[in-house]
Amino acid sequence: MLEPKKVLIFWFIKGDKDTIIVMNQKHIRSLSIHAAVITVSSSRTRENDTSGKAIMDILKTADIHLQHYAIVPDQIDAIRNETVSALNSANCIILNGGTGLTFDDCTIEAVMPLLEKKIDGFGELFRIKSFEEIGTSSMLSRAVAGICEGKVIFCIPGSTPAVTLATRELIVPEVAHILSHANK
Repeated sequence: MLEPKKVLIFWFIKGDKDTIIVMNQKHIRSLSIHAAVITVSSSRTRENDTSGKAIMDILKTADIHLQHYAIVPDQIDAIRNETVSALNSANCIILNGGTGLTFDDCTIEAVMPLLEKKIDGFGELFRIKSFEEIGTSSMLSRAVAGICEGKVIFCIPGSTPAVTLATRELIVPEVAHILSHANK
């Protein structure tokens, strides 16, 4: 006789659509998720960082504890140093901003050397979902995610709609699954 499979069911509501995600429970370990949010910008402050606030609000709703929050300028050393600092207290680091194609966009260049494994599907899915909302300009995003020391780092565009999409629809539903695999 076959044993019933244990699964976790996540139910998300986006607009007027219900999305149900069924995940085999054997893939998920019991773990605490501690997040860091790093906004990469030379112009944002804690008072006007709407994207950082949107990420933090979504994490709070998902009962993911915020351990670290910072705003850093668009400079490779500043971004890399803050990311390394965040790795000391968080296992889910979300950087927003600096992922585009302008001369000062350097988040990807700062973070890529830290990644031991890249999660290619994250950027692919982000661009697909972005295409549904903003069309072909979604190809300009260099959103990326990867693993560093058993922790996950996400680099996402800095617009409030982009961080909301990435955090609500990709990061929150999968972060426990990613961390479970990264720490097997």
